[in-house]
Amino acid sequence: MSALSAAARKFDPTRANEYQAQSRIALAGYNACHELAACMLAAAVGPGTTAHVLVVGAGGGAQEIVSAGMLEPNWRFTAVDPSRPMMDIAVAQLEQKGLASRTDIHLGYVDDLPSHVRFDAATLIGVLHHQPGNGAKHRLLHSIASRLAPGAPLILAGNRYAYASQPLLLAAWGERWRMQGATAEEVQAKLGKILEGADPPASEDAVAELLADAGFEQPTWFFSSLFWGACLTKRVSDASPGS
Repeated sequence: MSALSAAARKFDPTRANEYQAQSRIALAGYNACHELAACMLAAAVGPGTTAHVLVVGAGGGAQEIVSAGMLEPNWRFTAVDPSRPMMDIAVAQLEQKGLASRTDIHLGYVDDLPSHVRFDAATLIGVLHHQPGNGAKHRLLHSIASRLAPGAPLILAGNRYAYASQPLLLAAWGERWRMQGATAEEVQAKLGKILEGADPPASEDAVAELLADAGFEQPTWFFSSLFWGACLTKRVSDASPGS
């Protein structure tokens, strides 16, 4: 829990207020990723169905809920985030979009949710690479798996390469910021911050291994943007998630 708390403390009020604009620069294709995530979930769960979706790390714009909620009017959501400033922004967005009445807000962690509840689907977008070390990543994925119905889909999205292993992608990420008007000094500061502030899985194979260890099937990748990738996996149907 302490590792997750440290990750949550990154998103103080100042960073929370910057999130909406800066996330769309840092991730080229931000809206497309969330839209495709909603489409992948609908395709996996079944269009026009009734479902209860767990949204882990919903703070910020709650774009996962906005995209999926607009596509599937019979879905309801449980939004989980430990950062109050980020959750406040999410709640305001949900109210503006008319989705607040379909969303249960949980300020805290997945582990705090009732252990007997089984969700029909889940999303974990932009969260896993903020968990330091494989142990914290595994605990979070295992906690999600234990609250999903067998066969339920999970959308996982985030950075999935060790930054130092991909210098060209890292340089292109800096150019993305320069394209948006950042000075050379600002680009260097942002590059330094990303190198110090996150711990992504080393590769897509490492992501698949983490998922398998937590009780998920082999992932299907459907979106890529430099370091960022998004995939869909499913909770295994015939076994409990690994411990």
